Amino acid sequence: MDNIKNVIFQAYTYYRISNDDGDLAVQGKVESNSITNQRRLITDFLADKPEIILLGEKIDDGYSGVNFDRPAFQQMIEEVKCGNANCIIVKDLSRFGRNYIEVGRFIQKIFPYFGVRFISINDNYDSLTANSTESHIMLPFKNLLNDSYSRDLSVKVRSHLQIKMKNGEFVGSFAVYGYRKDLKNKNKLMIDDYAAMVVRDIFLWRLHGQSDERIAERLNKTGVSSPAEYKKSLGMRYNTGFKTNEKALWSATAVRRILTNETYLGSVIQGKKTTPNHKIKKIIEKKPDDWIIVESAHEPIISANIFNLTKKVMGMDTRISPENNEVYLFSGMVFCGDCKGSMIRRLVGKKYAYQICATNKKDVGCCSSHRISEVKLKEAVLAALKAHICNVVEIKELLEELNNRSAFNIYAKRLEIQLKEVQDNLIKCQNLKIGLYEDLSDGIITKDEFIELKQYYNEQIISCENQIEELKKEQNNKIDSNTGKEWIEFFIQYENISDLDRMILILLIDKIEVFEGNRVKIMPNFQYDYETTLKAITMFMESGGCLNENK
Repeated sequence: MDNIKNVIFQAYTYYRISNDDGDLAVQGKVESNSITNQRRLITDFLADKPEIILLGEKIDDGYSGVNFDRPAFQQMIEEVKCGNANCIIVKDLSRFGRNYIEVGRFIQKIFPYFGVRFISINDNYDSLTANSTESHIMLPFKNLLNDSYSRDLSVKVRSHLQIKMKNGEFVGSFAVYGYRKDLKNKNKLMIDDYAAMVVRDIFLWRLHGQSDERIAERLNKTGVSSPAEYKKSLGMRYNTGFKTNEKALWSATAVRRILTNETYLGSVIQGKKTTPNHKIKKIIEKKPDDWIIVESAHEPIISANIFNLTKKVMGMDTRISPENNEVYLFSGMVFCGDCKGSMIRRLVGKKYAYQICATNKKDVGCCSSHRISEVKLKEAVLAALKAHICNVVEIKELLEELNNRSAFNIYAKRLEIQLKEVQDNLIKCQNLKIGLYEDLSDGIITKDEFIELKQYYNEQIISCENQIEELKKEQNNKIDSNTGKEWIEFFIQYENISDLDRMILILLIDKIEVFEGNRVKIMPNFQYDYETTLKAITMFMESGGCLNENK
C-alpha cells in the first residue's frame, strides 16, 4: 500500500449520458446518471486520494454506450496513447460503455498495455488492487449485464416503434414539409398552412407543364425558403445531407421528392430505413414492400386525383415551347390510332403546326403519317370532350334521381361489378395454369416456358385473391351512397367549356388517338369509373329498378 501511495497518477474523469441507452427513460435514472451527479460522486471519491492528480474531464452528452466512436472518449484515449494520462475514473461500467466485447478489450488489454489504472466507483473496481476473481469473472459478468440491458432495451424500443407506426402514429424527428407536429399529440401530423400552400403550388405548376428545374428556379427567385431553411426559421435543429450551399436552396430533387411523396395524400409512410442491430449504426434502406404505410392517418394536402394526374404528367414525353416557356398544348398526349406510337409536333412555316406519327417519321412506310393540323385536332378534341361531359351530366342527374327514389347505392353496385370481374379473371388464370401441364406434355411449350408461365399465373392468382379479399372487406364496411362519385365533379366543373388549355386536357383526358382521315378518339380520365357506373345503373334497372314511381 505504501508503494501505491508513492505513485502519482495523472487522471481523467469520464462522464456519459444517452437517451439511446434508456438513461432518460425513468426520472430516477435521469437524476442518477446526470453529468452533475456523476461529477459529484467522483469528486467525493477523490477527496482522500492525493496520489491522483486530475488533469481534466471528458464528457459525452447524448452518445450511446454501445459504440466507442464518441468524441470525448476518443480524445481521452489519445491522451493515454501519448503517455499524458495513466488513470481513468468513471461512475460505473455502464458510463464507460455498454458493449461487452469492447469494454472488456479496453479494460483487460488496452489499458494494461499502456499501464493505465481504471477505476469504476459504484462497481468497487480498481484495476490497481483488483484480484483475478474481480478482473476475470465479476467484471466481465457486469459488462455482459450492461450489454444485455442495452440489447433488451433496443428490442423493446423497436417493438414499441413498430406498434406506433402500424397504428399510423408519426414517430419521426421532423414532420414532412407541409405539415407540423400537433402540439397536443406529437405523433400526429397537422397541416402547416404556409408550407401546404407552397406544396399545392408545386403540384399546380407541374400540372401546367413546368419542369422540376423550372419550379425550383421559380421558388428561389420569389424567395420561398427551402424545406431545410423553413425548418430552421421555425427554430428546429434540422440538418440535411442534401445541402450543398451555405444556405439550402430549392432544387429539382427537392421538388420531385414533394411531387412523389404520398404523405400529402394523408398517408403515414415509415420504416423505410433500419439498422442491423443496436451496436451497428449503419443505415440500411428497406424495400418498398417492407415499408409501413397507413392511409388516412392525417388530413391530406393533395387529393388522390391531383396526385395521380401529376404522376401521369411526370411520365409524359413533353416538349417546352421556346416562345412562351410552357409546354405545347398536346405534348405527350397524342398517339397514333393504328401503331399506338407517339405523335410528334411539326411546324410548316412559322404558323401552321401539325401532329404526325413518330413511327412513320423514323421508318417511312412502317405506318402512315396520320397527319392532322393542330387546329383541326383542337376542334375535334373539344367537340368529343363536350359530348363526354354531357354524358357525365346525364349520369349525375340519373344518379341523383336513383338515390332519391330508392335504396340504390352506386358504390355498392360498382364493388359488385369489380368483384365479379376479378373472380372471373381468377378462374381464367386457374384454368390457364392447369392447361400448361397439357401443353408441356404435348410439346407445345418447353420446360423453361412452362416454369416461366407457371410463375406468371401463380402471381396473377395471388393478386386476384388479394383483390377479392380487399373488395369483400369494402363490401362489409358501411358504404356512403355518395362515395365513389368524386370523378363526376371533375367533368361537371367544365360543363360550359368553350376552349381548351393544357390544364383542362391534363385533368380530363388520359390520351388522344388519331386515325386516318383525321378521325380523333379521346380516352377520358376516370374511364373505368365511367364504365362501371353505367354498368351499375344497368344492373339496377335490369333487377327491377325504375326511375319513375308510376313504372
